[in-house]
Amino acid sequence: MIWSSHYPVLQVVLPLLMAPFIIMLRPARLAWLAATATSLLAFAVSVALVNLVNDSGAMSYPVGGWAAPYGIELRVDSLSAMMLLIVSGASSLALLASYRSLTTEIGEDRLGLFLSAWMLVLAGLSGILVAADAFNIFVFMEIASLASYVLVSGGADRRALPTVFKYLVMGTLGATFYLIGVGLIYIMTGTLNLADMAVRIQDVQDPILFFAAAGFISVGLALKAAIFPLHAWLPNAYTFAPHAVSVFLAACSTKVALYVFFRVDFALFQGNLGHHAEQFSLYLMPMALAAILYGSAMAIREPLVKRLFAWSSIAQIGYIILGVSLLTEASISAALLHMFNHALAKGALFIGIIALAAHTHSLSLQGIAGLGRNHPVIGTAILLAGLSLVGIPGTAGFISKWLLIEAIIEQQRFVIPLLAVVLISSLMAVVYIAKVAEALFFAEAPTTPANNRVSAAALVLLIVVFANIVFGLAPQFPIGLAEQAAQLLLLGSAI
Repeated sequence: MIWSSHYPVLQVVLPLLMAPFIIMLRPARLAWLAATATSLLAFAVSVALVNLVNDSGAMSYPVGGWAAPYGIELRVDSLSAMMLLIVSGASSLALLASYRSLTTEIGEDRLGLFLSAWMLVLAGLSGILVAADAFNIFVFMEIASLASYVLVSGGADRRALPTVFKYLVMGTLGATFYLIGVGLIYIMTGTLNLADMAVRIQDVQDPILFFAAAGFISVGLALKAAIFPLHAWLPNAYTFAPHAVSVFLAACSTKVALYVFFRVDFALFQGNLGHHAEQFSLYLMPMALAAILYGSAMAIREPLVKRLFAWSSIAQIGYIILGVSLLTEASISAALLHMFNHALAKGALFIGIIALAAHTHSLSLQGIAGLGRNHPVIGTAILLAGLSLVGIPGTAGFISKWLLIEAIIEQQRFVIPLLAVVLISSLMAVVYIAKVAEALFFAEAPTTPANNRVSAAALVLLIVVFANIVFGLAPQFPIGLAEQAAQLLLLGSAI
């Protein structure tokens, strides 16, 4: 097909062009339909890109016909294709589930403006994933970030305003650090194309400048990815954002930052900085273990359900960082697979929040008391998504955790303490998911429960939970993508 060669740029152009158009659409449902259709079309393009990459290898798209490194290049390989699938899929499912929720939280008069910002976030995140040069990654990062601040603060909850200010400050610091690091590398190499950088950087004679660039980029992206202890913006951002935004951001926002972190580090630093592999493990592994235990502990003591799930996201980011810090093909593959599986599980849980919010005025553990008995389909689906997050056999979450355990045993370093942390944290996950299940099914129901119904949210929830089970029983597709991506990262040729 003639259009297939343009798929990389379509991932960005479709939502970017739709953003200003959506503002003009009336009524609100029409704006929502246009945004949802655009997101679904982007998802269809990402599915096509996955198939093309599997069949033919990485795709390169020279913007304007100018070949890299002199022109701007877009590039899609197995890793970026998997991430595009996560981003466009999360956006589509969140929009499909949330029309009634959005009109309640945002209001019909502002929904067009809100959805325009949503399209900019989708375009920015997709642009990060297809950009093949360091500066355009920054440009798309800023597009996504600025629009994300609008989404988080767009609801009726005024507690989102101080939250988004903290999010803005830390996001700006992260982007600034990243840009300083890129500037230092540009001084040394005279190029911004990542593949060209990887070649030219081998001839750099000034290790101090190189170390400084690596430090700035790593800290900046760690802020963006909410890697412990740079996670302070995340819990409140997920908690006080509109419910649909929580679905979107929890499923993919930090994972896109992790994608850039891994891609830049493996392409530029792993093979060119002396002893970088040892330093990479030395610094990231303790942070990963602390994130796993701290995030799980905070989730256990949290009474607000959205915040509970937000704290668990910090723990799940720790699993991803732990796998990559081991620096073996098996561990990196498990970590990348966990990015995919966590997006499924956490996306389902936050869609469950949308479904529950129609039946209660409070999303605390007390506020959802008895809703699982009153609405057993929603309650059971949330429980199944929680079991996937824990890693129960038969769910997608089990596959990536099991592969991570196998990778820990195979690499033969710190096996006992690492396995202990994974086991303890899994038991802690059982505790906080059990708290939610107890409130849903065993706590005394309020005397006057809300009677609103959100059938679309319940239907989408069932679809995502079904996907968690399908990829738990037949995980070959995501495992294949993750293994290809891990091989590319270790070869240093994933750019």
